[in-house]
Amino acid sequence: MTTDSEKAAQAENRGKTAETGRPADKNPSAPQKMSLTKKVLIGLVLLGISVLSWWFFHNRAKAKAAATSARGQTGPVPVVEGTVGTRDVPIYLDGLGTVQAFNTVTVHARVDGQLMKVAFTEGQEVKAGDLLAQLDPAPYQAALDQALAKKAQDEAQLPNARVDLQRYADLLKTEGTTQQTYDTQKALIAQLEAGVKADQAAIDSARVNLDYTTIRSPIDGRIGIRQVDAGNIVHASDANGLVVVTQLRPISVLFTLPEQVLSKLQDNQHAGSDYTVLAVSRDNTNTLGEGSLAVIDNQIDATTGTLKLKATFANENLRLWPGQFINTRLRLTTLTNGVTVPASVVQRGPDGAFAFVIQPDNTVQMRPIKVTQIEAGEALIASGLKPGEHVVVDGQYKLQPGSHVKPADSPAADGSAGAPSDAQKRQGKKP
Repeated sequence: MTTDSEKAAQAENRGKTAETGRPADKNPSAPQKMSLTKKVLIGLVLLGISVLSWWFFHNRAKAKAAATSARGQTGPVPVVEGTVGTRDVPIYLDGLGTVQAFNTVTVHARVDGQLMKVAFTEGQEVKAGDLLAQLDPAPYQAALDQALAKKAQDEAQLPNARVDLQRYADLLKTEGTTQQTYDTQKALIAQLEAGVKADQAAIDSARVNLDYTTIRSPIDGRIGIRQVDAGNIVHASDANGLVVVTQLRPISVLFTLPEQVLSKLQDNQHAGSDYTVLAVSRDNTNTLGEGSLAVIDNQIDATTGTLKLKATFANENLRLWPGQFINTRLRLTTLTNGVTVPASVVQRGPDGAFAFVIQPDNTVQMRPIKVTQIEAGEALIASGLKPGEHVVVDGQYKLQPGSHVKPADSPAADGSAGAPSDAQKRQGKKP
């Protein structure tokens, strides 16, 4: 039975429901919040289990595929085989150089005058003493003639003065004249003689100036672009000359090397012998000339840490041109019986250079090596390989340490079948 108090409570709840328009809460809010949190946690756990399951089965499938692939590649890998050899190898020091004319002369007029004639063609080869230009000689010829006349005039007075001096000398003995008169005449003769010498100097100067009106090449070389046309007035003080003559045979190359090579140059230089220097095009495809080292600069550039050197080239074929940038190769020494392999044998990895060496059982070993230089498709090996060992020349991308290989024949240059491989020779097989 419902007591009066319970009936009163129920009536109060019904009244609140009527006022708010919603039923009264039968359960507290805390249990509902806890139920929502549990659902979220359960969802996260299920999601994590799904991700872990996918990762496990995915990696298992990859491992299975890798194993299947490995089982399918158990056969020997075809590669091109080569043999480590020995030969005398030149050692080079590479640098960057600039070609300079052996001599460069800007031809100036040494006297003022009108340029009457230009006797050269732009780009012409000239010899020392060849006529280049002619200035108007008339003013300087007149000056020479005037100096010659002045000398003749002074020389004409000398004989009479000498005769008078002799007379005064005779009279002085008999006291027919004074000592003063004799000394004056003697001084006059000395003055006339000095005047003749001055006249001769003036003649020489006028003759030199006259010669300067004829402009000749001071060196053997090639004519550049003409700076002044005929008919212009030129001056000895002009900033620009008439033309520039450059000597191209021989020619010089100025190049730089790191300062660390100075001790090597000093150690390998022998008395009476010069280093050979090669001039190579910037793309390293053509050798432009071969010359000899002329001089090592007497100081190291402190700002760049480089050493300047100068080499001389005969340049008979004119492959080197002033102002040209080239690569230089200084032949430091020649290594006797150096260990060499084709350049393709050398592979690069995180730990440096290495090569695949073929073992007697036709498996490969990945061996670290040190390379001194690579030149003309051939690598000079400092350590890691021995003469006579067999290495992989081509096909390394398929190999791993321990892989079995099947050496194949190297194709000949004309595309025909090559000689028997080294492996076939070792096993006594015919190609």
